[in-house]
Amino acid sequence: MQPFLQGKRVLITGGGGSIGSELCRQAAAQKPAALAAADVSENGLFAVQQELWERYGPDVPFQAVIASIRDRGRIEQLVSSFRPDIILHAAAHKHVPFMERFPEEAVKNNILGTWNVIQAAEQADVERLVLISTDKAVEPQSVMGASKRVTERMLLPGRTIKAAVRFGNVVDSAGSVLPLFRRQIAEGGPVTVTDPRMTRYFMSIPEAAGLVLEAARLGENGGLFVLDMGEPVSILALAEKLVRESGRTDVPIRFTGLRPGERLEERLLTPEEKQTAVRMGKILRVKTDPFRPEELENLLRRFQDAAQAGNREEIFSLLKEAVPDYQRK
Repeated sequence: MQPFLQGKRVLITGGGGSIGSELCRQAAAQKPAALAAADVSENGLFAVQQELWERYGPDVPFQAVIASIRDRGRIEQLVSSFRPDIILHAAAHKHVPFMERFPEEAVKNNILGTWNVIQAAEQADVERLVLISTDKAVEPQSVMGASKRVTERMLLPGRTIKAAVRFGNVVDSAGSVLPLFRRQIAEGGPVTVTDPRMTRYFMSIPEAAGLVLEAARLGENGGLFVLDMGEPVSILALAEKLVRESGRTDVPIRFTGLRPGERLEERLLTPEEKQTAVRMGKILRVKTDPFRPEELENLLRRFQDAAQAGNREEIFSLLKEAVPDYQRK
């Protein structure tokens, strides 16, 4: 079977990040007609550019683009000039405690930035757009999770087929616990674990990117795709395993307590989503609950006003209005 992206023009936002750069690798391997990675950070973008140039040379026309999804005009210009068939939208703020401290940035980047990408895709008649979401969007207790749930509900029907992919923690991604634990062990500890009861779902970076590409292939308007990730992993057991494997017996483990916005366990689906999920191998497909167009227009305008004014209480109120099961902790 012909690779799905072969002969396609593919744009990846957040292309210099952990997931975005792996999407670039997997997309390049399918021999697209053209591949572009956009990111506001130049370092990761430069690294993936060098890697793909060295691996594929002129066989894969690749371009790295410095651009922020917050800049609507810039995104519209990029999409209209590059003319992608498929957009893989990985750009987002992902760190839970930071977004609790700076909720206006979650709004500007995750919500308004995503809307810029969606609007640009519609205007340019892009064939498909896939949004990367998170298990923290399920019955969210954090600003980051609530902001991503808002974006899942922004996938209104239109000329562009839009789908979302939701998954848990990604092993070895920037900011994940494994690199942190390894560094702490190498330095003699302590290894910091939030709570002895904490669990998380984990998947590898290649698995996460592969799921995004599969969602792009299967995508339907408003579709939400979730990988069946098995049983959640105990963070304490993971830390203890890494300490044992290091061969060191003098590395202590210290419990630090939940940080703002964190919870002990994550969920991949709401109870309602579980009832409607359709299994496709290891992938579950569920229907999202999109906003009404006039409702979304009103919310976006108010989010923009609140974010520009730095009105955090209004942002919390709007998130609760947009995501009724959001419970701020």
